[in-house]
Amino acid sequence: MRKRPFVANLVNDTKIPKMFKVRQVFPRPKIEVEEIPLLIEKLLSEEKFTKQVHPGMRIAITAGSRGIANVALTTKCLVDFVKSRGAVPFVVPAMGSHGGATAKGQRQILEGYGITKQYIGCPIISSMEVKKIGLNAEGSEVYIDKNAAEADGIILGCRVKPHTAFRGRYESGIMKMMTIGLGKQQGAEVCHEAGFKNMAKNIPLFGKAIIEHAPILFAVPTIENAFDETCKIVAINSDEIEEKEPELLKEAFSYMPKILVDSCDVLIVDQIGKNFSGDGMDPNITGTFCTPYANGGIKSQRVAVLDLSPETHGNGIGLGYASATTERVYQQLDLASMYPNAITCTVLGGVKIPIIMESDKEAIQVCIRTCNEIDKQNPRIVRISNSLHIEHIMLSESYWDEIKDIPNLVIESEPQYLSFDYDGNLW
Repeated sequence: MRKRPFVANLVNDTKIPKMFKVRQVFPRPKIEVEEIPLLIEKLLSEEKFTKQVHPGMRIAITAGSRGIANVALTTKCLVDFVKSRGAVPFVVPAMGSHGGATAKGQRQILEGYGITKQYIGCPIISSMEVKKIGLNAEGSEVYIDKNAAEADGIILGCRVKPHTAFRGRYESGIMKMMTIGLGKQQGAEVCHEAGFKNMAKNIPLFGKAIIEHAPILFAVPTIENAFDETCKIVAINSDEIEEKEPELLKEAFSYMPKILVDSCDVLIVDQIGKNFSGDGMDPNITGTFCTPYANGGIKSQRVAVLDLSPETHGNGIGLGYASATTERVYQQLDLASMYPNAITCTVLGGVKIPIIMESDKEAIQVCIRTCNEIDKQNPRIVRISNSLHIEHIMLSESYWDEIKDIPNLVIESEPQYLSFDYDGNLW
């Protein structure tokens, strides 16, 4: 993009206030990495699990597109369990239309998380081909990954977490992994067609049909704490999923972190990406919800997104909920990766392109400049690295006295101006 000095001149006198570092204190229950293999081995040693896996069976193990803590290790543990029973495991990507809705793209996502044939010790069979397995209770056709459907059994590896676009008894978790993850492009599209307004109904509607008509054996979901660390792993038989998943979701909500100030004029997000959230930046943190069927997070007038994570491979979904971004972000965008996800879920707002400024400094300035009814000399600004890691954040000087009354906020530095390089980008 060519230089736009006139645009820069409109904002270059806008003051960016001093900011200071703050540590947010959250509960931190945690399972140590070295404990995970023995824990999963113990969980799956129960007879109700061991009796379902026999020598020679072909067992599909699911792995999704989210940046789940220890996902390569937990997947490998499931592979090792299947092998220990004399069965033959393989991993299938269960991520709906993600990865550009291509088999290659979905395999690459798994490899980016360390789920490779060499590490887990079994093949990864990535395909967008689906198979009809039956009808749900309302008579709609139900599809899942063809390779999984034709296996002798399916083990669901996943994480239970609050969703970013709706609320219900089942959100991101086991039911959704079956309904949308295993459904691939076609299954995801069928479920999304009715919109997020009906997602709380459709996920269990299709999920129950998959339990009934597909060879689902059991699930091994994880829950994470506020620091993106594994804090709970359970094993749930297929006939227990409907009853037990809602309680796991409640527990996941209890560990959900948040920005411990309720509102700001401008929220600065250093990076967004699919590895942080399916929405690029988790609206449960940032308040940037794509639908009216969920709420929460910090309230802000403007949001500045400064960069994409390397792990997102140009998928800038979620950028549409920013007020401003940088030319650096624009140049990285892979529209072929972004658009299939948006089209499939029928929500196009996340792939819109906000105002593009040449540098970090200008993106921040234009957000401050365009806020209404604020103190422009002392704007309330919150800066986070991304929506997944918010233990350490930055606040503008206007919060200095206010946060002394907020429990679990620890000031870590004196206020000082942000450092920008010659091009106007943050050091």
